Amino acid sequence: MKKVTITVMKTACYEDLIEKYENPIEHACDMKVGQVFIADGFAKPDGFCDSAWDSISAFVMTLAHGGEDIYNGWMKNKRSAMISCNDGFRPVSFLLEVADVETE
Repeated sequence: MKKVTITVMKTACYEDLIEKYENPIEHACDMKVGQVFIADGFAKPDGFCDSAWDSISAFVMTLAHGGEDIYNGWMKNKRSAMISCNDGFRPVSFLLEVADVETE
């Protein structure tokens, strides 16, 4: 199985939607552009958002197990994927890339 590098590429915050629909919350998201996480199997990387992991983990596992060309030609690099978390108020885009390192 391959390790998968997860890089935070972009974050967004839709204040208009938050104001109109979201109940106030103290803490939402800690992801910062440029952060890098390494997925080693199905375990969520330390410090990674639980909800975001739920959104991307199937893609991580596909790549870790040798899957390529997700959605038939969608990505220039067949061993990668661009996946966003499912937070409709503060979506985060992650670049998933197969590392050239095998895991045990």
